[in-house]
Amino acid sequence: MNDLAGTRRLMRLVMRRDRLLVPPIYLVFFIVVVSFVSSFEELYPTARERADYADINRSNGGFTTLYGRLYGSSLGELVAWRAGFLPVVIALVSLLVVIRHTRSEEEAGRRELLGATVVGRQAPLTAAFLASFIANLVLGVLVAVAMSARGLPGGGSLALGLECAGAGILFAAIGAVAAQLTSSARGAWAISAIALGLSVLLRIVGDLSAESNGTVAWMSWLSPIGWVQRLRPYADEQWWVLALIIGATGALLALAFRLSDRRDLGAGLLPQRLGSATAAPSLRSPLALAWRLHRGVLGGWVAGFVVLGVVLGSLAESIKDMLNDNQDLEDIFSRTGGASGLVDAYLATIMSILGVFAAGYAIQSTLRLRYEESAGRLEPILAAPVGRLRWAASHLVFAILGPVAALTAAGLAAGVTHGVNTGDMGHELPRVFGAAVAEIPAVLVLTAFTVALFGLLPRLTGLAWAGLGMCLFFGLIGSAMKLDQWLLDLSPFTHIPHLPGGSVSATPFVALLVIAVAMAAAGLAGFRRRPVAD
Repeated sequence: MNDLAGTRRLMRLVMRRDRLLVPPIYLVFFIVVVSFVSSFEELYPTARERADYADINRSNGGFTTLYGRLYGSSLGELVAWRAGFLPVVIALVSLLVVIRHTRSEEEAGRRELLGATVVGRQAPLTAAFLASFIANLVLGVLVAVAMSARGLPGGGSLALGLECAGAGILFAAIGAVAAQLTSSARGAWAISAIALGLSVLLRIVGDLSAESNGTVAWMSWLSPIGWVQRLRPYADEQWWVLALIIGATGALLALAFRLSDRRDLGAGLLPQRLGSATAAPSLRSPLALAWRLHRGVLGGWVAGFVVLGVVLGSLAESIKDMLNDNQDLEDIFSRTGGASGLVDAYLATIMSILGVFAAGYAIQSTLRLRYEESAGRLEPILAAPVGRLRWAASHLVFAILGPVAALTAAGLAAGVTHGVNTGDMGHELPRVFGAAVAEIPAVLVLTAFTVALFGLLPRLTGLAWAGLGMCLFFGLIGSAMKLDQWLLDLSPFTHIPHLPGGSVSATPFVALLVIAVAMAAAGLAGFRRRPVAD
């Protein structure tokens, strides 16, 4: 039988399963990029204002860390620079798609069932990669066409589209290799996350060195993220970099297929460490087992939030510089406290976004319940003297306390950094820390929504990610698009007071907590009554 037999049908299956996940996320990415054009045209309508803005931000190490290098001051260059974070998140989605439909399927036992039909050995891997390839290609085409339609140069628009598509396709190939190395989806995710994190780190170090005329600017060329950004949209495009991206993708795919041929179904190429024959005393309870399962991911999220807090907090004071030589911005923010109003608005915005990210961790941790159930590991636990609610509570402890820890860490890191920059630690730290903690009730609402789906509609738990995407979309560009207020009110983050700088009322916090408790109670009641692995 042909190794690729059944690829077309499997690809249709992959796309059908991801129809509520990938298209909405990529639609948000597309709208975000397009919205940057309008934002820069409105805030910096003249070439002189854009040049002043570019001069301020080109030398800012924090912005270089977040977005990459800024090569010029044209509208296209500013849009491409501001969209510099997108290759990272697009890469994350591509890794999710490929690992979800390769290693996760093998781990759950569904790949073996497919193998009993007319499906070639390499068909699942090929279908997963092609599905990700098509999604990224469509995103790239939409970005290129939209940028050209807004009047930006066609060559630069094509390069920006290829930057977005190239990042996703390249990391889809990296995910394909990672899926062959370990016997678990968690292991494949860990390898992929290390690869992506190292890529981002190398890009940051190289870009910062290049901006300061350092000696290690070459390190950006060791990074796949650095490669796609070296296409330099609207800034004398370097088309030859495409050969590097295509060559690396092809080599990684060839390696993935070769590794797939050399391993058994369900196994990984890396040796698996054997566990102890008996559990340690510290592992003989549902809570201890849940801690073992969650601790690595929790530690990674908290560490990431600390880094984000330091970076974003360090940028707050430099926001004031954006008022220089821009009368429109001065007029806007003079009504909300001048430069201090701008800084508060910036801090409130980043805390809201960090709240959405923390909700992502909460959803991921809560969905561990469904994953353990689907994998068949719940029934053996329930066969012991462990009740359903006790088992669920052991995981929900981390779904609740994890985001609290992450937001607390980010608030402290951002508050300390901002306090050091302003020289007023006693005033700024409590304000920034309070803004971070204020996001917790909204996070708990999304956590409870996921619990409700798990207990009442377990087959639709993926809708939790759609809810998160909705919150991110409304938070980033909902107001700019002048959406109806009732739509914006669907996001729990809309009801959080605008902190720091805004007025505080207990009513929204209490209301959100009541909603969270009600949804969580409904979900747990449903889980208690429904069949296992429904």
